[in-house]
Amino acid sequence: MDLKGSKTEQNLWAAFTGESKVRMKYTFFASQADKEGYKQMAAIFQETADNEKEHAKRFYKFLIGGSIHPTEENLLEAAEGELDEHSNLYPEYERIAREEGFHEIADVFREIAEVEEEHEKRYRKLLANIKNKTVFKKPNPVQWRCRNCGYVHEGTEAPEVCPACDHPQSYYEVLCENY
Repeated sequence: MDLKGSKTEQNLWAAFTGESKVRMKYTFFASQADKEGYKQMAAIFQETADNEKEHAKRFYKFLIGGSIHPTEENLLEAAEGELDEHSNLYPEYERIAREEGFHEIADVFREIAEVEEEHEKRYRKLLANIKNKTVFKKPNPVQWRCRNCGYVHEGTEAPEVCPACDHPQSYYEVLCENY
């Protein structure tokens, strides 16, 4: 049976969108409760937000035919989505907001479009790292940091296994000191 074009497909998209929106809203609520000193309520909002994420994921998997795609495909899809946002959607939203006299909102659309452009660049660079097999191997020595324990290794390749905590290579990233 084909889901495409069915009322059930429409309902799945509506449910996915609704769960995604409420997840973000609950995340905002958790942050506010935390700021106000209500730690238990913040934790409950966050737990519920995490539950809503899982509901959205279940609906999304039906929509895409079963499972989340491989990272390489996801990076390309994400880059294309960011491209659309910064080159089409947000410029149009900015134009409309300006025409309607909402200049502050228009400015925010413009500024966020710039962020989305940076997101696109980042996703494309990460995709290139996978294609070029340079995620865990670089042409020149760099410092690799284990994201689990903080161990730092210098070399052209991240260790297969962290000698400090025994976590696999997937936990390594190039060390970028920004302090």
